[in-house]
Amino acid sequence: MENSKKIVIVGGGFGGIRAALDLAGKQLPNAKIILINDKPHFEYHPALYRVVTGQSPLEVCIPLREIFIGKNVEILEDTIIKVNLKEKLLKGSSDSHYSFDFLILALGSETAYFNIPGLKEFSFGFKSINEALRLKKHLHEFFNIYTKVAPEERACRAHIIVAGGGASGTELAGEIAIYSKKFARNYKFNPSLVTIDLIEAAARLLPALPDDISKKVENRLHQLRVNIFLNQTVVKEDIKEAYLKNMEMKTKTVIWTAGIKPHHLYSQIKGLTFDNKRRVMVDKFLQAQKWNNVFVIGDAASTPYAGMAQTAIHDGQFVAKVIERKLFSGRQIHPYQPKPPFYAIPVGSGWAAVMIGNLRFYGKIGWWLRRIADLQFFLSILPWCKAISAFQSGKTLCESCAICLPEEVVD
Repeated sequence: MENSKKIVIVGGGFGGIRAALDLAGKQLPNAKIILINDKPHFEYHPALYRVVTGQSPLEVCIPLREIFIGKNVEILEDTIIKVNLKEKLLKGSSDSHYSFDFLILALGSETAYFNIPGLKEFSFGFKSINEALRLKKHLHEFFNIYTKVAPEERACRAHIIVAGGGASGTELAGEIAIYSKKFARNYKFNPSLVTIDLIEAAARLLPALPDDISKKVENRLHQLRVNIFLNQTVVKEDIKEAYLKNMEMKTKTVIWTAGIKPHHLYSQIKGLTFDNKRRVMVDKFLQAQKWNNVFVIGDAASTPYAGMAQTAIHDGQFVAKVIERKLFSGRQIHPYQPKPPFYAIPVGSGWAAVMIGNLRFYGKIGWWLRRIADLQFFLSILPWCKAISAFQSGKTLCESCAICLPEEVVD
C-alpha cells in the first residue's frame, strides 16, 4: 500500500483490541493496522477467578482470530522487547523489527512483589489463565492427598491464604470458599477443616471503594466463613509458612493479588516520563509527553481510573478517534475526558456488589448485572453466536488452541 500509514498497537488486552476494532471500523483508506501481542488470544480477566474453581479456561480465552475475522487488522504474535521512539522502530523477541507511523502502547500491568522475600518463588500469581490453571491443579493435588498425610501436616495443606483485599482478592476468596467445600466432599474429608484467610494491608477491604460497599462485601465473606485480617501485610514467605508483620501462618498456598505495576517494558523506553506510580505521563490526547505519534492507554497511562478494564476500552475508543482526525486534517480533536467506571464485585456464585454512580445493588440482582456486563462486552468484540458461546459456561471457542488444552485436572 503506497504512502500508507502504519498504526502499530502493542498489546492485545481490553484497550488494544478496542483501538484496533475501532480503527478497522473507520476504514481509513491510507492506514495499515497491525496488532502485536505475545499470545494468540485475549484473556478476559474479570472472569479469571472462575477458572480456578472448575470452569473451562475457554470461557475466558478468546482467540484473536475470532475477534478480527473479516477485519482489516494484521495480527502478529511476538513479544516486544525494545522500543525506539526516535527511530519509530520496535524489536521483538523473534528478532523481527517493526516500523510505525503511529504507535499505541497498551501493554497493561504485571504482578508487583515489592521485594518481599520468598513471595515470587512460593506464592501463586493471578494474572493469566496459565497461573489460574496452575493454582487449580495445586489445590486438587493438595486436597487429593489430604487424608494420606500425617495429621500435623493436614492443617497446613487445608489452609489457603489470599493476600490482597482488593477486587481480585475478594472475588477469589469468595469463590474458593464455596468451591473448596466441594473439593473436601469430593475427597472425603470434613469441609470445616478448610481455612481461608484474606489478608489486607488497609483498614478495610476494597479501600478504593466507598465504605458501605466494603462492609457489605465483608459481611458476605464472613457468611462464607472467610477469615479477614486487616492492617496486615505479608513480610516473608517460605515453602511451609507465610509471615505477617506480627504473626506466622502455616500454609503451602499463598495467592498473591496485592500488587500490580505497569508492564516492565515502559520503564525501558527512552523518552517517556513517569508519575510517582511509574505510570506514563500523557497529554490531553493520551499522547506520551513530547511524542505526538505515540499513545499510551489503559493501566499504564497516568489518568484517572487507570487500571480498570472499562477505562482501557474508553481509552482505545478515544485514541482511534484521535488518529482518524490526525490522518484527515481539518477535523477538530476534542480533549480526553475520563469516564467514571461502574464497579461489580462478585463474591461467590450468585452474589455481587455493584456500584453505578450513587446506585448500589447487592446479591442476585448485582450478580445478574455483572453477568449482563460480561455479555455486553463479548457482544462488542465478537459475532453474536460467538459472544453467546463465550458467555455461557463450558462452551468453547477454539478446540485446538494449545493454551486452552492444558494438562488434565479433576473437575
